[in-house]
Amino acid sequence: MTYLWLKALHIIFITSWFAGLFYLPRLFVNLAMAETNETYQHLLTMANKLYRFVTPFMFLSIGFGLGMFHLNPGLWGIGWFKAKLALVTTLIIYHFVCGHYLKKFITNRSAKTHVYFRYFNEYPVLVLFAVVILVVVKPF
Repeated sequence: MTYLWLKALHIIFITSWFAGLFYLPRLFVNLAMAETNETYQHLLTMANKLYRFVTPFMFLSIGFGLGMFHLNPGLWGIGWFKAKLALVTTLIIYHFVCGHYLKKFITNRSAKTHVYFRYFNEYPVLVLFAVVILVVVKPF
């Protein structure tokens, strides 16, 4: 029963974290395109609040995932699980890179264009597809 609670909470917080990871880079696109200071400040406030809001979801997702792993340590030797962990690691890095870009926008020093952020925005979607396939299909 404990494993199922951990799994449910893991899925809830992963979903919440991904919602933020899908929207935050989209705010970066709009920040890079903002034409007025008023619009820029409004979007910056939204981005800052969103980043602070979803960061705990990342840590909770990791925590509940580690809890499930603790109850099922045999996963460590399985290929799909190692691949999932590698992708999750890149997603954690991506999250902190978003924080780095947010700081650049706060100091008004972002040199990236809206086109860059449009491509940057796609990474969490690709990771989500890959992780779901790995966990459900378990291809190796």
